[in-house]
Amino acid sequence: MARLLEQYKQEIKGKLAEELHLTNAMRIPRLAKVVVSMGVGKALQEKKRMEAAVGDLALIVGQKPVVCKAKKSVSNFKLREDYEIGCKATLRGRRMYEFIDRLFNIAVPRMRDFRGLSTTSFDGRGNYSMGISDQSIFPEINLDRMEFQQGMNITFVTTARNDQECRELLALLGMPFRRTQNTGAN
Repeated sequence: MARLLEQYKQEIKGKLAEELHLTNAMRIPRLAKVVVSMGVGKALQEKKRMEAAVGDLALIVGQKPVVCKAKKSVSNFKLREDYEIGCKATLRGRRMYEFIDRLFNIAVPRMRDFRGLSTTSFDGRGNYSMGISDQSIFPEINLDRMEFQQGMNITFVTTARNDQECRELLALLGMPFRRTQNTGAN
């Protein structure tokens, strides 16, 4: 079993119930899924970019990603319907917790000028999204073979009812949030 999943079941679940004053065990927030996506707009000019993005994303998440196609044609972007423009992977269960463990403890601290993740990226319904500008922060990516620098979006979908519950859950899972400083200014 994944280390973080075991920790959630044994420690975090109880702490959440206590801090949020929840008596119903089914009401305790948990992670439903994590969606990792890459928008590869430059794949329209170079087909190798899509293949490289799919390969890198497969290495990072540990499963084969789905290639996403354009739903509409947009002439300003020289985009036609059904052009391949991105890829995504939806993680659940053990694989999701293993990815989150690697993300929080290995990859995110390797980000350049890292001072913590933003606390304002919640959507109001208990989900959190973050962006990464370079896939090379993951140890699975071989820097010598990396052809293109590619960013990605990571969305944490939870069963939390609001942002405060989601923030509490992610903080207990180990997400390194930015510390807000009170400047004392009026």
